[in-house]
Amino acid sequence: MALEGVVLPGIDSLGNFTAIIVCGIVLGLYELILIHRDENFRGSHWFGHGLHSVIFMFVALFFIFNTDYFLNITGLAEKGWPLISNPWVVRVIIGLILNIKMHATSAVIKGGLRGSSTGGMAEHWTHTTIVSVLVILAPLYWPLIATFLPEWAGGSASA
Repeated sequence: MALEGVVLPGIDSLGNFTAIIVCGIVLGLYELILIHRDENFRGSHWFGHGLHSVIFMFVALFFIFNTDYFLNITGLAEKGWPLISNPWVVRVIIGLILNIKMHATSAVIKGGLRGSSTGGMAEHWTHTTIVSVLVILAPLYWPLIATFLPEWAGGSASA
């Protein structure tokens, strides 16, 4: 997302939230579809996890899209520390946290962490990894996707 020659400037206007909202809804629903395919669960669990996954996706994408901005305003980018000064390392750490969160949430839905005989949903690690990688790489593919979206959705295509 390049604005006025600055790449990923952070959230400085309401329009910059568009990438987070659009990617959050799409990736949150994608996570929900993968879980629904892994295990056939119905009712409030499906809807509740759907809301949870979309909201948490918004939070993760907010951090992913603003990693460079955060590192610059805190001065951590200039420190030269290998695990904190590199924005991609920070994004991967956020992706790992997201991956573990998705897997743990899917295990809890049917009581997998309580040791019940149903064992929980235990969403496949492959699916959670796919979603995490899509979140980590969102700043790279967002400029490509945005060109196909209508203006009201943050794109440049006319509706």
